[in-house]
Amino acid sequence: MASSSSFFPPKMKLQQLLLSAAVFFSLLSLIAAESSSQPPYACDSSNSLTNTLPFCRTSLSINLRARDLVSRLTLDEKVLQLVNTAPAIPRLGIPAYEWWSEALHGVAHVGYGIRLNGTIPAATSFPQVILTAASFDANLWYQIGQAIGTEARAVYNAGQAKGMTFWAPNINIFRDPRWGRGQETPGEDPMMSGKYSVAYVRGIQGDSIEGGALGNQLKASACCKHFTAYDLERWEGMTRYVFDAKVTPQDMADTYQPPFESCVVQGKASGIMCAYNRLNGVPTCADHHLLTVTARNQWKFNGYIVSDCDAVSIIHDAQNYAKIPEDAVAAVLAAGMDINCGTYLKNHTKSAVEMNKVHISDIDRALSNLFAIRMRLGLFDGNPTKLPYGQIGPNDVCSKNHQMLALQAAREGIVLLKNDAKLLPLSKWNTHSLAVIGHNADAPIVLRGNYAGIPCNTVTPLQGLNSYVKNTVYHKGCNWANCTEASVYQAVEVAKSVDYVVLVMGLDQTQEREDFDRSELVLPGKQEELIAEVAKAAKRPVILVILSGGPVDISSAKYNAKIGSILWAGYPGQAGGTALAEIIFGDHNPGGRLPVTWYPRDFIKVPMTDMRMRAEPSSGYPGRTYRFYNGPKVYEFGYGLSYSDHHYEFTSVTGSKLNLRPPTASQAAMNSDSVRYRLVSELDGKFCESNAVNVTVGVRNQGGMGGKHSVLLFVKPTKPENGSPMKQLVGFKRVEINAGDRSEVEFLVNPCKHVSKANEEGLMVIEEGSHSLVVGDVEHPLDIFV
Repeated sequence: MASSSSFFPPKMKLQQLLLSAAVFFSLLSLIAAESSSQPPYACDSSNSLTNTLPFCRTSLSINLRARDLVSRLTLDEKVLQLVNTAPAIPRLGIPAYEWWSEALHGVAHVGYGIRLNGTIPAATSFPQVILTAASFDANLWYQIGQAIGTEARAVYNAGQAKGMTFWAPNINIFRDPRWGRGQETPGEDPMMSGKYSVAYVRGIQGDSIEGGALGNQLKASACCKHFTAYDLERWEGMTRYVFDAKVTPQDMADTYQPPFESCVVQGKASGIMCAYNRLNGVPTCADHHLLTVTARNQWKFNGYIVSDCDAVSIIHDAQNYAKIPEDAVAAVLAAGMDINCGTYLKNHTKSAVEMNKVHISDIDRALSNLFAIRMRLGLFDGNPTKLPYGQIGPNDVCSKNHQMLALQAAREGIVLLKNDAKLLPLSKWNTHSLAVIGHNADAPIVLRGNYAGIPCNTVTPLQGLNSYVKNTVYHKGCNWANCTEASVYQAVEVAKSVDYVVLVMGLDQTQEREDFDRSELVLPGKQEELIAEVAKAAKRPVILVILSGGPVDISSAKYNAKIGSILWAGYPGQAGGTALAEIIFGDHNPGGRLPVTWYPRDFIKVPMTDMRMRAEPSSGYPGRTYRFYNGPKVYEFGYGLSYSDHHYEFTSVTGSKLNLRPPTASQAAMNSDSVRYRLVSELDGKFCESNAVNVTVGVRNQGGMGGKHSVLLFVKPTKPENGSPMKQLVGFKRVEINAGDRSEVEFLVNPCKHVSKANEEGLMVIEEGSHSLVVGDVEHPLDIFV
């Protein structure tokens, strides 16, 4: 029987031979890349059969190259590329790619794309995001992003990465204090979260801090997540997988969406992750208005959209939004999602095409977006070691500068909540003995928080304090963070025997984490009892350190005279112990401020499922976050003490009476309460800029210790009405001021961005009326006429 090849004409035989050779050599190169330290890449210049293809020509635009590549794929090949673990395409010399890598606060080995077990066994572990945010220092956030991007590229160049797409930052609003993943976020303020996202994204992707220097080339790819209104894990039987977030247009416009808009429009993020939950009935990954109309059309998003892991499957399996799997696949691809974290699209896309539920054009669009990102990362430009970022190597990971940056971030984020009688700082010369008590005092893993990698090294609070006081005694106190067992008597005896006591208590990942929300806001188990008894027995007032991501009701400690000082240290990363010890012994002046409101324990009566931000006094609903919450607080957003007192004054305010009626505008409208307002959309951007208010704030350090200090500028209406925030953060800057010195900080208040609010229809408006600019306890009038 004749072989099948005899039926092909000579030209076809030659093409098949060439194709076979190309596949063979491509396989060899792919295998070599996998088995050596060489990073995987496509368009190898030594492979003459593939490097001349249009998608390998760097002279062409990224979009043309991506479309050419997609046009060469079979349906089966296309389907396999729609999931996070994308296989190689040997006949085109394209290596396998893993989309799932994590770098929330340092390069991590949490996803499938990164290995920290070769030439590079560790990466710099920065503080968990909630603590870094407490610095209120956008420049610091940018530097951390830069360091993470550099270390990510180094890991790739060392052959320990299958991908360079990192699913961070998490910029969901920290709406409810019980949320297990609040620790991953920059806090509760939308503007601040947006500023954080822009700084981080610009840093990791290789842009300048001002933006505009990125172009098409990415050092690493950042991804804004989780889009949107996602902030619940598990509460009273309700899970994130089936939760339907009921959000008003008003709250969407001025709370849930602004961080994502900033991340995309200003940060130029190259990725977005849609969330598990539904939004007003529609799964976010199947929401065409959210993904296409808003992100791509309105915000001009240029990148890929990925589902949270298995979020496509639950559209059918758990939410019953789709009748059959193929309907779920069709819904997400039509909505504008590009890639599935999981295997659902791999398993059901082909059958959805055969059933005429999915258009090939939607698949091609998705793949073009995906390959465009890989090309922007330089993975289709030949040997990456000969390209920009190609010389970044192992010496750039855990470098001295990066480790000092991790220490700086911990120092600047730690918040001093109480310091009665100026107990702190302790004397380095007159503290002869010290007790360090608490389950978090010598637990290296607790310092990392979640989504962490392997740190370069770790200094625990015990180790840090022991470096100052050699006669240091340690006692664990509680068995674990849940503190079901507490050695109170033994801890008390230790406390009696020393000059000073530092209690290192709080939470860990057994108490708050992904897929696990807290049920209480107090310290778990017998922690409060242990703290109170130790404080009662100690010779002098004690120092309490709280490690946690979310806020804790520590009212009992706040009002206990025997507890002289309280520090909140989040999850401070690899250098957390050093930073804490430096603050306690006065080698660093604390300047962190809380990025979230600390609520009283009774707040747990408020359902986590209620997404409303604004208070409703008639029903007893207290609202959420400092902008709308009208109930009692343990500590306010932005609260934080220093070893120095700082005095503020408004040095200059230009344009404190604003007339925002353009000469060509129509008559201003009236709302239902007869308050005049103007739509921001009516006002030209240049008009808004020309009416910006220049604010100069003088800050004097009246204490005996210099340090960095964050200046927070708020605006508040004289009479909050119609859902207006009680006050709103409009700017923040961190300055270094020596003892006795004075500094000036300048802000530009754009009325369209900073004094506007959302109305009930979700439209941004500026209302006429009296407002105040607020810094600390100093106010300056700002009157608006429309």
